[in-house]
Amino acid sequence: MERREELLEVKNLEVIYKTDLETVYAVNNISFSLKKAETLGIVGETGAGKTTTALSILRLLPERTAKIMNGEILLNGENLLKAPENDMRAIRGRRISMIFQDPMTSLNPILTVGSQIAEAIQVHNEANLSGEEIDEKVDKTLELVGISAARKKEFPHQFSGGMKQRVVIAIALACEPELLIADEPTTALDVTIQAQVLSMMKDLKQKLSTAMILITHDLGIVAQTCDTVAVMYAGEFVEYGTIYDIFDSEGHHPYTEGLFGSIPDLEEETDRLKPINGLMPDPTDLPEGCKFSPRCPYRLEICEKELPAFRVNGTKKIACHKFNDWGHHDE
Repeated sequence: MERREELLEVKNLEVIYKTDLETVYAVNNISFSLKKAETLGIVGETGAGKTTTALSILRLLPERTAKIMNGEILLNGENLLKAPENDMRAIRGRRISMIFQDPMTSLNPILTVGSQIAEAIQVHNEANLSGEEIDEKVDKTLELVGISAARKKEFPHQFSGGMKQRVVIAIALACEPELLIADEPTTALDVTIQAQVLSMMKDLKQKLSTAMILITHDLGIVAQTCDTVAVMYAGEFVEYGTIYDIFDSEGHHPYTEGLFGSIPDLEEETDRLKPINGLMPDPTDLPEGCKFSPRCPYRLEICEKELPAFRVNGTKKIACHKFNDWGHHDE
C-alpha cells in the first residue's frame, strides 16, 4: 500500500490566553499529523483545548488575548505561523475550511443561502469564473449536500436546524478545500439529523478526498467517522492512536477509561452512568505533574510530581506513568 503524504503537521503547539489578571494555559505542547483524505478525531471534555487547537491552525485566535507561545503548524511543509496575513486569507476557505459549532449563528440572516455560498467562491475565484459559472457551482454545491438548488434564494430562517447545518457545510466545501475542520458539527441537532449529517460528511469526504479534523466530545461519533483519534485533557493529548487502538485494543489512559465508562451500556441492567470523579483543573493553575492525577483512581506518587512522556506500543501512544514498561517513549 502506497504511503500517503503528510498534509498537516502540528509540532509542539503551545497556546495561552493572557489578561491583566491571569494567564490561561489552553494548549500545552501537543503534536499530531494528518494525511490526505484521513480523518482525525479530537475528543475530550469542554475546556480541554480542542477549539483553541482548531483556531490556531487557521490563525483565528483573538489577537488581544491569545498568543501562540511555541510550535509549528505545517501545511504541505509550509509553516502557517510564519505566513503573512494576506497568504492566510487565501488559505482560509480555499485550502482549509472550518464548520463552526452552531449553524444557527454561522449564517447571515439577511442574505440568501445561495449568495452566502457564492461569496465563498468569489473570494477565492482563482479560475476567474463568470457570474453564471459561479451560480452553477452554487447549484452543484447545494445538490452535493442534499439541498435542492431551487432553494438557493431562500433565507436561513426558512431552513430547519439540520438544513442550516448542511448549508454551513456547503459553504465550507464550496472551494473544495484540502482540509476541513468540523468543530462539534452536530451539537445543536437532534439524534436523527445528527446521523444524516454525519453520513453526508462521510460521503463527501470520500467523493472529494478531503482530510478532516473532527472535534467532538461524543465517542460514538468518533467511532463512525474517524481513522485516528487524539484524546485531549487540560490542553494536552493523553492518548493517540488508530480507531482500532482506541476502541478495540486493551490498555487505555485512565481518562479514556473514564470517557468510555460514562457511555450508557445497553447490555447492563443499570440506569446509572459512571461519571469521572472531580473536575478538570483550573487552566490558570495546572498541577505540576500529570494533569489528570487529582481525578485518577490509579495515581502513584510520581504522578503528582512528574509529567508523563508518551509511551509507544505499535501505533498507540499513551502519556501515563502506568505504562512506563512499554517499549519506548516518543521523542
